[in-house]
Amino acid sequence: MLHLLTDTSTWLDLAKRRDGQRWIVALRVLIHQGEVELIVPSLVIDEFERNRERIETSMTASVAQRFKLIRQDLDDYGGAGNEDALRVIEDLARHVPLIGAMTTRNFDEVLELLRAGRVVEPTAATFAAAIERGLAKQAPFHRSRNSVADALLIELYAANVNSVDLGREPHAFITSNSEDFSLPGGDKRLPHRDIAAMFAKDGSEYALGVDGLNHVLLANFGPEIEELFAETDFAEEPRRLDEIMGAEKQMFDRVWYHRSLQHEYQLEDAGDQAEIERLRAIAGPGRQRVERTYTQAGELGPYTDFELGILSGKLSALRWVLGSEWDFLDT
Repeated sequence: MLHLLTDTSTWLDLAKRRDGQRWIVALRVLIHQGEVELIVPSLVIDEFERNRERIETSMTASVAQRFKLIRQDLDDYGGAGNEDALRVIEDLARHVPLIGAMTTRNFDEVLELLRAGRVVEPTAATFAAAIERGLAKQAPFHRSRNSVADALLIELYAANVNSVDLGREPHAFITSNSEDFSLPGGDKRLPHRDIAAMFAKDGSEYALGVDGLNHVLLANFGPEIEELFAETDFAEEPRRLDEIMGAEKQMFDRVWYHRSLQHEYQLEDAGDQAEIERLRAIAGPGRQRVERTYTQAGELGPYTDFELGILSGKLSALRWVLGSEWDFLDT
């Protein structure tokens, strides 16, 4: 089993990536199969929860700011005939909350992984070792900053590495914090000299950031992890407003057409010819438009109760996205 102790910085970087599902899903599968264990210091969970709201907000704000700047550039330099471009930008700008939600959904899934890992707490010995690092000005205490949390992380990793057979239980320490943990003035993928001894043995690896995580997984699982990556190589894009409105109109037309015909059948059963003529005069043009638009077999029914329920559910969901209350199905 591969054991990973991953710094908060890397988890945050992973959560911010649009392709973060590539690693999140792969880790979830490997953990479920008993091939990977996450060693999770409780302070990592605390730091992740403390920082996620700030990062999520900044990500959404940055998208909104980009749209604002593009619109300003079009106003300033686009000249005549840029109405279509402005309309597209305004349409996309309405999606900022949705884009933000889809971009930051990784945060919830990363937090699930962390909480499902083996949560470890600093011991008295770990605290003592961290303090000794501070007194000796050893990495990650070699800079003028509070590095207690970082020192505890590396000491927790050391405690785990020293208690197992690395030949059977390989470990990796993964961080994006190259300033505190990596070799200064050299290859940032290498550990600082003050912690290098922890990674001198086979089976203990230092890795930098999401790319480092990727390298560790490929080195340990090869074709298996490549297959998992291939299965999760997708990116969902939020629907544009015109797409949502188009789908809502299609569901409306189909449900309205069905109800219009059902009303006429009821009037026929009641023998109310005058009301039938009145209904045809009012609904006739609309029915003709719908019949010209939806020409595929089965698009306009007849529907089973199940099929009609599906159409109604879609209409309700699309209207909810557009701002209506749930179950609003008036036609």
